[in-house]
Amino acid sequence: MKVPFFNLKAVHEPLKKEFINAFNRIVDDGSFILGKDVEQFESSFAKFCNSSFAIGVGNGLDALKISLKTLGIGYGDEVIVPAHTYIATWLAVSEVGAVPVPVDVCENTMNINPTLILDKITPRTKAIIPVHIYGLPCDMDAILSIAKERNLYVIEDFAQAQGATYKGERVGSFGHINACSFYPSKNIGAMGDAGAITTSDSELARKACMIRNYGSNQKYFHELEGVNSRLDSLQAAFLKIKLPYIDKQNEERRQISLFYHEKLKNLNEVKFQSIPPDYQSVYHLFTIRLNNRDQLFQYLYENGIGSLIHYPIPPHLQLAYKFLNYKVGDFPVAEKIANEIISLPFFIGIQDTELEYVCEKIIRFF
Repeated sequence: MKVPFFNLKAVHEPLKKEFINAFNRIVDDGSFILGKDVEQFESSFAKFCNSSFAIGVGNGLDALKISLKTLGIGYGDEVIVPAHTYIATWLAVSEVGAVPVPVDVCENTMNINPTLILDKITPRTKAIIPVHIYGLPCDMDAILSIAKERNLYVIEDFAQAQGATYKGERVGSFGHINACSFYPSKNIGAMGDAGAITTSDSELARKACMIRNYGSNQKYFHELEGVNSRLDSLQAAFLKIKLPYIDKQNEERRQISLFYHEKLKNLNEVKFQSIPPDYQSVYHLFTIRLNNRDQLFQYLYENGIGSLIHYPIPPHLQLAYKFLNYKVGDFPVAEKIANEIISLPFFIGIQDTELEYVCEKIIRFF
């Protein structure tokens, strides 16, 4: 048997006619940039996130960069980021001219450790970016308390956690302004690159709208230095079709995760991401950790099972950030996770027989 790491067929096949109809309508209408489809999706996504506003942009990295620019963060500023995250979180900070200041993560949740944040705050610190890793919300009460005490902005990176809840409230609604990716493999994905910003602050929403569109809200009149990063009508139409199904699909993800937990829970060598009480993960990925991760990765490959490593090298040890002068040992928990983590096949529509096969092979490996 072959089991792919990821497959979108079960998500897209039932909606194919709707996608084609949307494509034909937009081609006939000729409205390809911004317009009605974008406005309708923004309104729906804002409501989904329990935010007042959503602003569609070109991709998740741009969502982070525009959020930072909207808050006036740039050269000479510092931004707190997790030591364990996809590098986009760091790139957004450095691309606006600010400095990413990493904080190690909690070993059990793999999210940023709030107890370590205060020691990293300096007079130049302007914001904290919590990343809800693998679909699990961060400890937002602790982060928001620190931000309020030190007069800092909070920007949620909820690219991997669309629909997740913290104490009953959706992520993407806690920060001053928040950033999301709709990369195709995300819980709700476009058919190409796309992203969004959420906020309940009308002035921040106004500024973000202008920045994404050359700093303008009236053609050829430019109030701000902006960029060109607009959610196009076609991707908005596809996302609008997919959005009503996300809660049901997130529940399916939870059921798949329960299957893995039940089958693998007796393996003493395996560690799972911990889900604290009152946190609801949407399992963007299903990860396990073990000492001989690389051997398991190869073994699964030899048995026709796809797996990936998220992420093998922490950002502080990437060549791109060599200039920050971090070294091995500076963020030991993030480094340990990078050496142990592996993501198992996980997608909507995966069959029980496929899950059984994966679990059987992992048990045999041990």
